[in-house]
Amino acid sequence: MQKRKIIPYYPNLKELARQLRNNSTKAEIILWQKLKGKQMYGYDFHRQKPIDNYIIDFFCHELMLGIEVDGYSHQIIEVFNKDVKKEGVMNMLGIHILRFSDEQVLKDTDNVIRAIEWYIANFEEHTPDPSQEGS
Repeated sequence: MQKRKIIPYYPNLKELARQLRNNSTKAEIILWQKLKGKQMYGYDFHRQKPIDNYIIDFFCHELMLGIEVDGYSHQIIEVFNKDVKKEGVMNMLGIHILRFSDEQVLKDTDNVIRAIEWYIANFEEHTPDPSQEGS
């Protein structure tokens, strides 16, 4: 069995992550209703997950997938630049980021879900089946 990769985080972010979970945006709530409870092909997603010095809106360890839901403030250049830096750090940790706007989640939820499903389908196609390794 393959060991699970340890992902570092700063413990001081745990309280902020809890506050963010308790104050989710409408778009985050809608997407969480589709991801929670292993509804997405049996994969376990977490909300507001501290990773390194950041908090990811949704994270699946098995897929090494982070999902970000961006509100209007992410269009401001300073916030956009922070997002770029954050995504670079996540990529260095082996985490792929899917990014959606609040508007996409609110008005086009089905296509957001399809994009996540597409990522999972392609991830599964390229992930070796542990039962067939070495045969």
